[in-house]
Amino acid sequence: MATDEPQIPDWDSADWDKGAGLLPAIIQDAATGQVLMLGYMNREAAEVTVSSGKVTFFSRSKQRLWTKGETSGNALLLVSVAIDCDRDTILVQANPVGPACHTGARTCFGDGLPAGAGFLAHLDMLVQSRKAEMPEGSYTTSLFSEGKSRVAQKVGEEGVELALARMKDDHAEIANEAADLLFHMMVLLADAGLSLDDALDVLKKRHG
Repeated sequence: MATDEPQIPDWDSADWDKGAGLLPAIIQDAATGQVLMLGYMNREAAEVTVSSGKVTFFSRSKQRLWTKGETSGNALLLVSVAIDCDRDTILVQANPVGPACHTGARTCFGDGLPAGAGFLAHLDMLVQSRKAEMPEGSYTTSLFSEGKSRVAQKVGEEGVELALARMKDDHAEIANEAADLLFHMMVLLADAGLSLDDALDVLKKRHG
């Protein structure tokens, strides 16, 4: 769960009557934006979600509150919660601990990777895990092992190669070199104790 307490919606304003006391709750990966699952919450489940920091639903089949991961350990740790403009749908952003689906898939909609910029967040988390675990045989591990000079050198090399590709107007090479630069930039951030979010926070502040 994030260090900052999530802003609590005005549950009194939610249209609980529309769904006979239950509202659909869309669960989104806070890091990647990928939709993980859909559940239902009554007011008690919504309040327990906020107070406990773990996403909790009302099980329509068992007719009781159900906290995700209570048996599997694959919890959803609350980051933020909001109600939509019609006051009849809840959006929850959470950090998943393990797969979200009971089948073992990443999401209840399949095991596909996040699309678009969400994949960068997924890749950044993978790079961070490589640094923490340092698995043998991993190229990323070898970069961390060689130290910051080698990591910095690779970023410099990839930046130059991207610039040269642009001068040649080779679109395939531009895309390949841009991918290499993005990856090695994430390695450099992780090596420095930072993450992609730190760079994105700067961009957000500049944009604002």
